[in-house]
Amino acid sequence: MKHLLLLFIALLFLTEESYAHKNNSVTSLSPVVSTRYGKIQGLVISQDRLVQFRGIPYAQAPIGNRRWRRPLPPKAWRDTLKAVTWPDIALQTDQDKGSFYEKEFFRFGMPKSSENCLFINITMPLKALAHDGAIPVCVWYHGGAYQNGYSYEMEMDPTEWARRGVIFVSVGYRMGITGFLCHPELDKEVSDHSSGNYGTYDQVAALRWVHDNIAAFGGDPSRITIMGQSAGGGSVKNLCASPLSRGLIAGAIIQSAGGLGNFLSGNDPEDYMRSMGKMLMDSIGLTTLKKMRAADKEAVRDPWTMTRRQGINTMRVFTPHTGGDILPESFDDAVLDNSVADVPYLIGYTANDMVPMGDAINSLASVRDSLSGKHVYAYKFCRRLPGDDAGAFHSSELWYTFGSMRHSWRPFTKEDYKLSERMLEYWTNFVKYGNPNKNQGSWRPNTSKDHYFQILDTE
Repeated sequence: MKHLLLLFIALLFLTEESYAHKNNSVTSLSPVVSTRYGKIQGLVISQDRLVQFRGIPYAQAPIGNRRWRRPLPPKAWRDTLKAVTWPDIALQTDQDKGSFYEKEFFRFGMPKSSENCLFINITMPLKALAHDGAIPVCVWYHGGAYQNGYSYEMEMDPTEWARRGVIFVSVGYRMGITGFLCHPELDKEVSDHSSGNYGTYDQVAALRWVHDNIAAFGGDPSRITIMGQSAGGGSVKNLCASPLSRGLIAGAIIQSAGGLGNFLSGNDPEDYMRSMGKMLMDSIGLTTLKKMRAADKEAVRDPWTMTRRQGINTMRVFTPHTGGDILPESFDDAVLDNSVADVPYLIGYTANDMVPMGDAINSLASVRDSLSGKHVYAYKFCRRLPGDDAGAFHSSELWYTFGSMRHSWRPFTKEDYKLSERMLEYWTNFVKYGNPNKNQGSWRPNTSKDHYFQILDTE
């Protein structure tokens, strides 16, 4: 069977363009992959013969009566799923026109957003299909303050990762009100009496889907590294702390999400989040679960306006919180009692990040050093991006960790591209070996006796 697949791939290289798509780098449909839920066919991309599967459902759509419920596995499908178009992104508002991040990452507009957003995208080398579960895997959780953003933003183009022999999986998950609302009536529906954290349950469900199905794509389920930036990095921390993801993680990359100590959300008590959720729903007339689930999506699209109208910080209401089966304790407590995922960590921040994170990362590294033989590798990204005076701002390193600078308006230099090459090697080496150095290298671990940060700059 393997020989037939290799022959098919060889013949595919010789075919003429057979699939019309708005992305002119697409040359043909991919071989068919058989998963637990059905067969899937994606796209072969011309550059270095990469394969992309777009919009694979990892859970049932959380719409209608499934709004504000924990995800269920997808239903099996009979016909081959054509995974050739990007899926809808999580329900959210568009970026403010003229804002810094709109210019930086969203200047070409936003895809359609909807509640039907529980999809993953897989980008990989075509040859991985013949490797019988031997290829390392990276699962990516995007940032956006748990309120906005999506998994296939242009700066998150994963083709350079696939070119370096990694299967890259990006995850869409519920955010804002639909992802994190706590409410006393919702508490009554679940056995642990803890509502909210639906987006975190989504993230675990996606990770479980990858673990259970990635071998069909040539991926090794025992070599899954999870990775995220900003709220995505906070999500990685939650997954490392959650008992529901035990045994699914081989490594963790945490970008610009602190270390020990609260990040983004204040980790408010459930009682506070529950009372605020009820107050906000009541304020727009959604006083019962029936009304809440029957409401038009426009009523729950914009968490920012809803909370500002009541003088509340959105980050204190519609974000992950400790509680229930998924997060019985915080990341900090899990680190301190050594129940956190016992894996290597690559963690860092940018020089002009939202807040300084060096001390928090050193604290994490010191505790891990005292309790585990698995290393923590820390970095500080210091490159002041060309084109304006924003410096090494929050999220600026994404152009480099993905090697996606060709999509940017900035006048990047040869030195920028060299830095990106170096960072891509570090990051993909970590996924492959649990160490950013392939063998011996200059990036040494951050320990209690040596708080080392790898400085990432063009100089």
